[in-house]
Amino acid sequence: METRIALIGIIVEDLSATDKINDILHEYAEYIVGRMGIPYRSKDIAIISVVIDASEAVISSVSGKLGMIDGVNAKVQYTKK
Repeated sequence: METRIALIGIIVEDLSATDKINDILHEYAEYIVGRMGIPYRSKDIAIISVVIDASEAVISSVSGKLGMIDGVNAKVQYTKK
């Protein structure tokens, strides 16, 4: 299977959605290279960066599921290689 490396940027505006986000990320844990979460308490949001190495279909599935959660925005940036 051909894989690509991508960065999924997640902005969480509804912090009660974190359990749903973690459930999705756990579901795809085998593809995740690393993640970093930054709570921005003064703005009452969180920013999460996820590096993933998977097929484009899997990456699209993860970002699509994340983006369907109310109060969550998710965008993907792929490597050129």
